[in-house]
Amino acid sequence: MPVLVDTSIWIEYLRSGDYAEKLEYLMDENLIVINDLILAELVPSLKVRNQRKLIELLRSIRNLVLAIDWEQIIEFQYRCLRNGLNGIGIPDLILAQNAKQYHCEIYSLDNHFELIKDILKIKLLVQ
Repeated sequence: MPVLVDTSIWIEYLRSGDYAEKLEYLMDENLIVINDLILAELVPSLKVRNQRKLIELLRSIRNLVLAIDWEQIIEFQYRCLRNGLNGIGIPDLILAQNAKQYHCEIYSLDNHFELIKDILKIKLLVQ
């Protein structure tokens, strides 16, 4: 099953090398996927630091098209609010929707995904 690696994992990996073993395994197995939302969060700071090779590597990962269904995003937010979760951001809901569309697991350090996984029926890769 493909794994959508969230920005939080990439940041920790790039900053400290944490999660290297799992990321390298996922890369070796060709399971990692990314999308333009994640790239938009990562690439600008990499450009500032002139890390072209890393940008090329990230851009070489299979990129899932973001076909945002805004009515579904509204429904996701409604379900979250109905369950007492009022701090879930739209970018997290977009990532959840994208992962569901492509039948992916999400790999993230963001605890919002743990909170919404049962409500939105998303799959998470365990740390």
